[in-house]
Amino acid sequence: MTCYVENETEKVFSFSVEETVKKVAETVLDSEQCPYEAVVNVLLTDNEGIREFNRQYRKIDRETDVLSFPNLAYGEPADFSRAEEAEADCFDPDSGELVLGDIVLSVEKVEEQAGCYGHSELREFAFLIAHSMLHLCGYDHMEAPEAAVMEEKQEKVLGVLGITRNR
Repeated sequence: MTCYVENETEKVFSFSVEETVKKVAETVLDSEQCPYEAVVNVLLTDNEGIREFNRQYRKIDRETDVLSFPNLAYGEPADFSRAEEAEADCFDPDSGELVLGDIVLSVEKVEEQAGCYGHSELREFAFLIAHSMLHLCGYDHMEAPEAAVMEEKQEKVLGVLGITRNR
């Protein structure tokens, strides 16, 4: 698993961002039985930066906590079989890793939401990475049953890692 993390802010967390991204991403991919080594790109930005991404790519002119840009088109969530059909577009030619996509995360939202929910920035950050990784695996939450599936999967991943609301 390769995780490229770029922080365009001055925010420094009390935990290793790179380690956390990698552990959460690997745990999600293990739980979804991804058959490939994978690569994910993560950009940490501020509220204005994520607002611009949201405006440009989703035509929604407001800030949000996290955005996911999957590289694969899934028939069903976590059905990685289409990756080989589009091999030239889905695999890094140098490493052979499956390029899952990009995550853009607002560090200001991590701080704000951790305070609002009464848990640590680590827990909020890990939750948002897990949430976004599930999007990169083809999950969505537009309908209530889909949202319930994602919520259960997110909590399971965080539980496996021992990242609780108290931590």
